Amino acid sequence: MTQIAQPRAAGPKEDGLLVLSMKSRTQELDLGRAFTWHMTALPDWQLLQKPRNRRKSKKEMLSTLQQPPRSLSRIPLHLKPLRSFFTVASASASQDQSSPPSSQILAVRQALLSRQTTATQLAESYLSRLSLTEPHLHSFLHISDSLLRDAQLIDRKIEKGEDVGLLAGVLVGVKDNICTADMPSTGGSRILENYKAPFDATAVRRVKEKDGILIGKTNLDEFGMGSTTEASSFQVTANPWDLSRVPGGSSGGSAAAVSARQCMVSLGSDTGGSVRQPASFCGVVGLKPTYGRVSRFGLMAYASSLDVIGCFGTSVADTGILLHVISGHDRFDATSSNREVPDFSSQFASINLVESKPLKGLKVGLIRETLEDGVDNGVKSAISGAATHLEELGCTVTEVSLPSFSLGLPAYYILASSESSSNLSRYDGVRYGNQVFAEELNALYSDSRAKGFGPEVQMRILMGTYALSAGYYDAYYKRAQKVRTLIRKSFKDALDDNDILISPVAPSAAYKIGEKKNDPLAMYAGDIMTVNVNLAGLPALVLPCGFVEGGPVGLPVGLQLIGSAFDEAKLLKVGHIFEQTLRGCRFVPPIVADDLAYSQQRPYRDVQRYVDEEVWVKPDNVTMVSATSISGSSGDLDLALQSHKYVFQVKSFENSRYFDAKFTP
Repeated sequence: MTQIAQPRAAGPKEDGLLVLSMKSRTQELDLGRAFTWHMTALPDWQLLQKPRNRRKSKKEMLSTLQQPPRSLSRIPLHLKPLRSFFTVASASASQDQSSPPSSQILAVRQALLSRQTTATQLAESYLSRLSLTEPHLHSFLHISDSLLRDAQLIDRKIEKGEDVGLLAGVLVGVKDNICTADMPSTGGSRILENYKAPFDATAVRRVKEKDGILIGKTNLDEFGMGSTTEASSFQVTANPWDLSRVPGGSSGGSAAAVSARQCMVSLGSDTGGSVRQPASFCGVVGLKPTYGRVSRFGLMAYASSLDVIGCFGTSVADTGILLHVISGHDRFDATSSNREVPDFSSQFASINLVESKPLKGLKVGLIRETLEDGVDNGVKSAISGAATHLEELGCTVTEVSLPSFSLGLPAYYILASSESSSNLSRYDGVRYGNQVFAEELNALYSDSRAKGFGPEVQMRILMGTYALSAGYYDAYYKRAQKVRTLIRKSFKDALDDNDILISPVAPSAAYKIGEKKNDPLAMYAGDIMTVNVNLAGLPALVLPCGFVEGGPVGLPVGLQLIGSAFDEAKLLKVGHIFEQTLRGCRFVPPIVADDLAYSQQRPYRDVQRYVDEEVWVKPDNVTMVSATSISGSSGDLDLALQSHKYVFQVKSFENSRYFDAKFTP
């Protein structure tokens, strides 16, 4: 049974009401479709600040993070089937009312300057959000002790009339392989447990210079080696869309934190897809810049010729603004480019979304090899729908072939493992890393590394050392470098004929935790769509484009846009238009909808619920929906509306929860 809400035109006495007739009927799942809540679209920061019964102290908020998870409720309210994922219609609100702001960063800054809120209130709101969600997700390894103090400094600057930076009041998560002076930087490894760097990474320093507030350090696969965040030495992060599934990796904590609205934006790192794959799995925007666009100073090296620092956000605009802040030449990184950085933060205002075909004339190449055998049908359907939407926007989409595409995966793992075996040699218990007592020096080295490194890191170090050894250097490492040259040429040829290239991000959506933990080859194969971009050093943008079946409400799928070197501006423009022509439909996962009913549009799918009543709601009267958690097979959910009081009776049917709605004004 699929819950369907059909909009009905309001009569003369129903002006301004959103009328949804909720009927129970069977409908086969269309993998290219999604269901969307239709209420007023308020920015995340406003919704997070809705008053609660009693404000918790910081100590209470942080202590809650240690408590065991509570059961989560599900509130399927006002669902509307879409003709396709790419057209969202509001029954009673104008587009301006129903569409969320394209940039939360700019909205927050404006709210601070106009005294609608304060940075301290924002910080407290996000701490409260963390106390609700972190026991389920485990996105963070460290929460900043100076969070509220940093927010108060910004408030004082505003009170004095001083200028504040572009990121004023913005809560930023930082992957724990990016050094911060005021929090531990562990790289997700026991060997660096409790290590605190004496300096900030350049990207972190630039965020702070623009008055961004670090909320904490996010979880990751140890030293960035993994695709699930299961290889962290400390905890496993869950996917906000389905807590039994992986968030992707290695930047899974950063992606999950943004998806669950635990922070506004976050920094990650991408060596072979570690920003893009988690962005796809968690339904957020992820950007891997051109190699050299962002300084790597302060980033713990995995594979130095492949590593880049990237960005996560809930919108393309926010991701582009964060990229603008952290980009630019750095004297501490010889590989950073001295090219002028375009003003990514202001280009979005000049984009004309009124035109019927705003991308007319843009040539897009769909990489043929990314849609061959081994890719889930649901992913193919979502990418096909995205290509169709690009054509509706004026693009010319044609298939292109990259002859060396299939060679990228083995070449990547040879090169990345070889570089990691060299880079991680510094962690020996003497220069860096926790030391294990031993009577001999060689034993100290080996014992410290054996105890400090996890099995995945040890395996890649051994593989890299083998490839670099005298007898196998020519057979493996040297040949992999030749393949890398071929891959660069393939991309250059394709981009000479096309403005951008598109592809899926992964062969499937998020899979179950533990499903591939004991099958490393299957996990490595999931990187086939992303590693070639790193080998070529090109920029790539990932944004949500659809859903596949799975989890309580469906699982998001991402579209990867690939551009020429240092042409992030074009990717951001195309991505912004693609995103905004969804009429503001944003991906908000169940863990957010459960604890705070966001009054904004969001996809929500479930084949295990029904409602057979009519719902009459005046959208601009809905301020917040809160719910008590359900225990057992039945219970009451109270929906707190500004001018209405509804009670949902929960019933159990074949081990699934259904909601029988009784509405009382």
